[in-house]
Amino acid sequence: MAFSQTTLLLKLLLLLHLLCSIITTSTSAASDTHFQILNVNESIKGSRTDHAKMSQYNELFERHNNISSSNTSSDEARWKLELVHRDKISSSSNTTNNMHYHRQQHSFHARMQRDVKRVATLVCRLSGGGADAAKHEVQDFGTDVVSGMDQGSGEYFVRIGVGSPPRSQYMVIDSGSDIVWVQCQPCSQCYKQSDPVFDPADSASFSGVSCSSAVCDRLENAGCHAGRCRYEVSYGDGSYTKGTLALETLTIGRTVVKNVAIGCGHKNQGMFVGAAGLLGLGGGSMSLVGQLGGQTGGAFSYCLVSRGTGSSGSLVFGREALPVGAAWVPLVRNPRAPSFYYVGLSGLGVGGMRIPISEDLFRLTQMGDDGVVMDTGTAVTRLPTPAYEAFRDVFVEQTGNLPRASGVSIFDTCYNLSGFVSVRVPTVSFYFSGGPVLTLPASNFLIPVDDAGTFCFAFAPSPSGLSIIGNIQQEGIQISFDGANGFVGFGPNVC
Repeated sequence: MAFSQTTLLLKLLLLLHLLCSIITTSTSAASDTHFQILNVNESIKGSRTDHAKMSQYNELFERHNNISSSNTSSDEARWKLELVHRDKISSSSNTTNNMHYHRQQHSFHARMQRDVKRVATLVCRLSGGGADAAKHEVQDFGTDVVSGMDQGSGEYFVRIGVGSPPRSQYMVIDSGSDIVWVQCQPCSQCYKQSDPVFDPADSASFSGVSCSSAVCDRLENAGCHAGRCRYEVSYGDGSYTKGTLALETLTIGRTVVKNVAIGCGHKNQGMFVGAAGLLGLGGGSMSLVGQLGGQTGGAFSYCLVSRGTGSSGSLVFGREALPVGAAWVPLVRNPRAPSFYYVGLSGLGVGGMRIPISEDLFRLTQMGDDGVVMDTGTAVTRLPTPAYEAFRDVFVEQTGNLPRASGVSIFDTCYNLSGFVSVRVPTVSFYFSGGPVLTLPASNFLIPVDDAGTFCFAFAPSPSGLSIIGNIQQEGIQISFDGANGFVGFGPNVC
């Protein structure tokens, strides 16, 4: 009898041990899914951008167009463009290490200064800034996207053909703008751009638009001079373009699109140095997406190349570009700002834990204020101050083992990771309305700000109730817009 009791006790102890092992293993596995490894050395190396001469990037674009035609479905390749970050393009690549370090420092701070101006402009436009603040409001095809830092204003660039025969031009892409424009000869005031300024006299397809044209009526602030429709776009930070409206042929990837309404800017100023103009991808009828209409079904997809990589991203138009398996989130329409792509954000998470903040902080009001905008032209995601502070505080709590550093520029939460090869950091997630959760790669929220190993939490408080999901948080993730059905998709592909 005693032997049986002892055997039973041993079996119970063994069972208890096994259960504890299973629980411990499960807890450990679950815990591991809420953390990521950030490769410190690779991130720093990636931030040391090797700037290419313009001729090298021209060759890259031409080579990509040839390669994409053989590696991509025929419909998609027709509308595909290469997308490159502005960090990649510079007028010179001959620099010493010391010059390189100072250029990197200058580049980072200049980027943050531009970002502050961009956000101030958006807040002005989207928070009842008045008519003056909102002045800047045509099958499957695509182009590659280049990051645009040394190109002046805008973060990402594509290369398209303008006119007949096509003249290749770098264009800033802007998901919050509803106009396509290029600098034009004769130019009474033009900034320096990488390619020769477009001359309408050399294009057989250029046609001016009369003041009585229906196209002219679609402009928010059209004017008239000598019977020609005039446009003026002000970007709120002092940048502007002024000129005449015209119909012109654009070559996008392998597709020729005729009669696209473009602004021919004869007087231009501001942060657009380097690019020939701007390719508006907003939700209005005068954006490229709006003008393409039925040819592309109101759909486009982009993949923003990560900073410091030698690769490029892509911009593809058309329903063929919409991926199977994406996490789809409904777009939220703001009648007061139809150019912008709003999404419903319900919360934020750190380390698998949802932060206890009210969803009302992210809600678009009935008056069209606040809400959450996805923007290619803003680098750093902005959040309403109460949401940001709660988000940051939890992140700081879960990274208490990492040595802190002083704040840098707009960032108040930084770390000294010099001497580390890699570090373990908690996951960071966006909780969207309707259920989808987007968990960001570690390199999208903890970024190097110098060569010395200083990394910062890449979020900042918003100066208003407006939230902006910036391009740093979008990097490396395929983003797809189905404007016809009102959805934005995340993934499943990466770049």
